[in-house]
Amino acid sequence: MHVVFVRGPTGTTVATVHRADGVSLLLPGNDRKFRVPHDLAHFATEREFEISGGVFGAIAAGGVFDTMRVVAGKPRHDAAARSKRILDTHRPTLTMAELLAGVVHRAVEDEAADRLPVLLRNAWNSLGTDPFPWTDEHIGRAGRTLTELAAEWEAQGTVKVTWPDHLVARIPAARGIRRGRRGRT
Repeated sequence: MHVVFVRGPTGTTVATVHRADGVSLLLPGNDRKFRVPHDLAHFATEREFEISGGVFGAIAAGGVFDTMRVVAGKPRHDAAARSKRILDTHRPTLTMAELLAGVVHRAVEDEAADRLPVLLRNAWNSLGTDPFPWTDEHIGRAGRTLTELAAEWEAQGTVKVTWPDHLVARIPAARGIRRGRRGRT
């Protein structure tokens, strides 16, 4: 999946997402007050932490958030129901991704990426008691990736990135639909 971040007409970020199924969608940002686009922080954090059920993995699988709109291609006949299943199934991961991306975003925005390990682990503790599942190497990569993307954004006003195919969210089966052959007699 290819994603192009550009500065919108009102100064906010607009991402155009070109999915593998031929559908292109606009993902408007709400981040005029930030130097670094928030959705770019999601991209960097989710990719470096290999979170398939976050914002971009869910979009790659067919999830469409309320603020998005289709700008090209023909969605599947069951696109709305499929999107709902994807977003509902991955809601806990989406919440976790929002928390992590928010911390990475703030740290890079405030030029405090050196504090990311402590900040992320403290934020993680707000989700429960499970141990933090990523290494300092993952954290460092997330901070560096977002810093590099932010520099490109500031210099060019646009960033083109590719979402890895192996990080597409799992698509839950539709309920009530039986698949396969009926029993033979």
